[in-house]
Amino acid sequence: MQVNEGFPFSIALSWKPDSQNNEPQKTVIGPFQSSKGEKAKLKVKVRLNIHGIVSLESATMLEEEEVEVPVSATSEVPKDANKMETDATDVNMQEPKGTTDTAEGATGDGAQDSEEKSAPMDTDAKTEPSKRKVKKTNVPVAELVYGAMGSAELEKAVEKEYEMALQDRVMEETKEKKNSVEAYVYDMRNKLYEKYSDYVTSEDKETLTAKLQEVEDWLYEDGEDETKGVYVAKLEELKKVGGPIEARYREWEERGPAIEQLAYCIRSFREAALSSDPKFEHIDISEKQKVVNECSGAETWLHEKKQQQDALPKHADPALLVSDIKKKAEALDRFCKSIVTKPKPAPKPQTPPPAETSPPQTPEQQPDGATEASEPASEGGAWEQPAAEQMDTDEPDPSSA
Repeated sequence: MQVNEGFPFSIALSWKPDSQNNEPQKTVIGPFQSSKGEKAKLKVKVRLNIHGIVSLESATMLEEEEVEVPVSATSEVPKDANKMETDATDVNMQEPKGTTDTAEGATGDGAQDSEEKSAPMDTDAKTEPSKRKVKKTNVPVAELVYGAMGSAELEKAVEKEYEMALQDRVMEETKEKKNSVEAYVYDMRNKLYEKYSDYVTSEDKETLTAKLQEVEDWLYEDGEDETKGVYVAKLEELKKVGGPIEARYREWEERGPAIEQLAYCIRSFREAALSSDPKFEHIDISEKQKVVNECSGAETWLHEKKQQQDALPKHADPALLVSDIKKKAEALDRFCKSIVTKPKPAPKPQTPPPAETSPPQTPEQQPDGATEASEPASEGGAWEQPAAEQMDTDEPDPSSA
């Protein structure tokens, strides 16, 4: 799109009118003014969303400017002049002495020619082709949509939408708490006459059953449309009565495996302390005795607590809790394992014994065999000596030859 003048103009987007909207959508661009009063390009950004609504987001005016960048060539002139002078000098040096005047005349002509040629080089200046730069200017845009909300109305609508979303969230959480109360009523009522029947007295069972029926009636009458906090309080009220029953049942189910685990720890550490296995021989006897005493103490505690628990009915509060059994097992394991798993000390390096040195023996201390063995050797040496002398005398005299 190109414009010649800086007056505002409008872009109208229209479609087939319906019963609610008989006016087209209008968008006014401007005012704007070209800096040089010449033609300029206007770049418009239009968006069409998924709902079929066309909106003009921005408008930008593009203007091209030509910029000339001169480049000076004076730095090249001295190079050419020097080259010309050196050429003339070379010519003079090569001329014979008899033709000095002629050479001087030629040199003068060459100097004049070089001056004439260098003169226009000093005055001329090289210029590169002009460069074009694009100048961008934002143009104001005013959009008018018939039937649309203004900025203030739109902000209020967004706030209202946020409030409605918050209300929906609160309503959803309230509904979940109400369902939790209803589910607890039905679940506890069924379990009271099934797996919880041995862990609650008949009086407590009747009291809790009546309470559950009361809450159920309240849910479908006065409690049909209550707040989240009311449902939370009602659920906590029911759990205060039904919670101990659930705890007694859970303790009974988990007590057996916990007792077996503690008994296994006692047996394992006691056997390790009393074992004659070589891997435990580096442990001090006093340390092993500590392990045995600790195992005996844990076994005594477990035996006493188990007797107390066996004497109680299932609907009574337990005397031996699963949490206490687990704590006792952890304490026993922590104490005994540090002793039983103690590593063996590193062996000490063995130093070799010093070598025994015997004093030299005198002839009197030598055995008889040694003296007898040395005598034939001396005799043999005496026998061989004349033979060596005989060989020297048998050699011919070189002087006689």
